[in-house]
Amino acid sequence: MDRKIKWGIIGLGKIAKLFAEDLRLVQDAELVAVASTNRERAKSFAREFGSPQAYGSYQELFNDANVDVVYVATLHHTHCQFSITAMNHKKHVLCEKPIAINAAEARQMVDASQRNKVFFMEAFWSRFNPSIVKIKELVSEGKIGKPRYINAEFTFYKLDDDPQSRLLNVDLAGGSLLDMGVYPVFLSYFLLGKPREILARSQFHGNGAEIQTSMLFQYENAQSVLYSGFANNTDMKAKICGEKGEIYISPIWHETQGFELVTNGTRQFHELPTKGKGFTHEVAEVHECIRTKKLESTKWSHQNSLDLIGIVDRIRLNSGITFPFEV
Repeated sequence: MDRKIKWGIIGLGKIAKLFAEDLRLVQDAELVAVASTNRERAKSFAREFGSPQAYGSYQELFNDANVDVVYVATLHHTHCQFSITAMNHKKHVLCEKPIAINAAEARQMVDASQRNKVFFMEAFWSRFNPSIVKIKELVSEGKIGKPRYINAEFTFYKLDDDPQSRLLNVDLAGGSLLDMGVYPVFLSYFLLGKPREILARSQFHGNGAEIQTSMLFQYENAQSVLYSGFANNTDMKAKICGEKGEIYISPIWHETQGFELVTNGTRQFHELPTKGKGFTHEVAEVHECIRTKKLESTKWSHQNSLDLIGIVDRIRLNSGITFPFEV
């Protein structure tokens, strides 16, 4: 094995902690630097996860020659800015989903990767979940026949949160669609591709933030019914139905540890646990791509990310979701 790949993390919230915990499980990974706009927060995070460097600004981390790849876990509306800055400093980048606020930003990020000849990938960890990988394989093989229907949702009740919090603040690109709705959108896209037609309707908070969105994707021979919301809880299951069988993904489906395949009246449960929380699988892909000098993954490519955020743009246009900082 070559030397360990050295990681830096910017944006030290909940998702960054989960990621750092899983990074410990990857043999050829080493966390060497973390950064926050609050230096004390960075120092605390560094102590918890064994990082030798704790910076009080993201720029300091970008300037650190010891960092090979940066995990961008900042707020949605800053993904584009900080990912491009990191790539301009010749750092590889794994950027937390959604890749950006819109497709125009995402295109700038892809261009920065190609211009600087550094690896760049959206951190869509569910793409690398062993169960989701197997489900894709089974659907592609025709195990359930021609797929006809997908149903997926992602919800948490959040209306009691502070309206100025990350989730409900339109100035921070708050709302359920970008935060959680991208997961059911991903599942439909991953299994069926880009829809021919999209119908979408949203409900909004008093401050203008989108709090629930229902989506209907129309394909040539299939439909997807998808939902995201902060207004209620659900069981967080998902299902894929074909002409000859069904697949039921165990909750919480986007981080699932298994699924049930039903064919010819027979039920078969597939248990496919993740290593750690599940971030380890996308980290392994990042490492493989960096070591083989790829600028993008063939498993979750630049075009995949552009397609996905393009679908989200269409949903937003259809349902009237806007952010005040967009021109």
